[in-house]
Amino acid sequence: MAKRIMTMSEPGIKLPPEFVTYFYTQTLDHFNYKPESNATFQQRYIMNNKYWGGPNASSPIFVYTGDEASITGIAAFAGFIVDLASRFNGLLLYIEHRYYGDSVPFGSKEEAFQNTSTLGFFSSTQALADYAQLIIDFKKNISAESCPVIAVGGSYGGMLASWFRLKYPHITIGALASSAPILYFDDITPQNGYHVVATKDFRDTSESCYNTIRQSWSEIDKVAAQPNGLQNLTSIFSTCG
Repeated sequence: MAKRIMTMSEPGIKLPPEFVTYFYTQTLDHFNYKPESNATFQQRYIMNNKYWGGPNASSPIFVYTGDEASITGIAAFAGFIVDLASRFNGLLLYIEHRYYGDSVPFGSKEEAFQNTSTLGFFSSTQALADYAQLIIDFKKNISAESCPVIAVGGSYGGMLASWFRLKYPHITIGALASSAPILYFDDITPQNGYHVVATKDFRDTSESCYNTIRQSWSEIDKVAAQPNGLQNLTSIFSTCG
C-alpha cells in the first residue's frame, strides 16, 4: 500500500494536525483486462484517528465518499462526521473522488480531460471500485479487518455512499446519505420532487415564512424586468460571477 504524507495544496485551507494526508496507488480501470487497465494513479485520502478506539476494540471506521470537490475542503467543512467519530470512538477516512483535487490520472488535468479515451475512466462505477479497493487495503494495513465501515456522504457523495452500500455490502455495514437524490432520475422520481420537499420543509416550520418566500418570486421578477434589473439583483443579492 504505497502512501506518503504531503502538505495541503489548496490555498486558504488549513486542517488541524490530526488530519493526515496520504496517497494510495490506485488502479485506473477495475473492470477490463486491456493493457491500459494495468495503469495506476495516485489517489489522495485523509485520515484522522484522534478519536479511534483501535482495531482491538472493533471501533468503527467512518468513510467519507468524496464527491466533485477537493477532499481537503470536504474534510475542513464536514463537521458532522467528526462528531460521529468523537461519539463512537471512530476513525475518519476521507477518500478523494478520481479526477478531482489531486487524484487526477494520467499525470495532469490537461491529459486526463483531453479526449474520450482518457475521460472514459471518469465514472461513478470506477469511483466506487476505488473506494472498495482502498478501504480493503487500508484496513489490512492497520490490522483493522474486523472493524465495521460506515460510508458517509452528502449530495452526490451521499448518492455514492448509498450506492457503495448496495454494491459492496461485504465492505460496509451501512451508509448515511445526506441531501442525496439517490432516485432522482427520469421516470423514477417526479422532476419537481426537490422543490416539493424544500417547500414542505419551509411550510412545516412556518406558514408565514412559506408565504413570504412564495411572494418574493413575483417581486424578483418585477425587478428583473426593469432596465438594468438583473444587474440590480446581482448587487442586491451579491451573486457570484
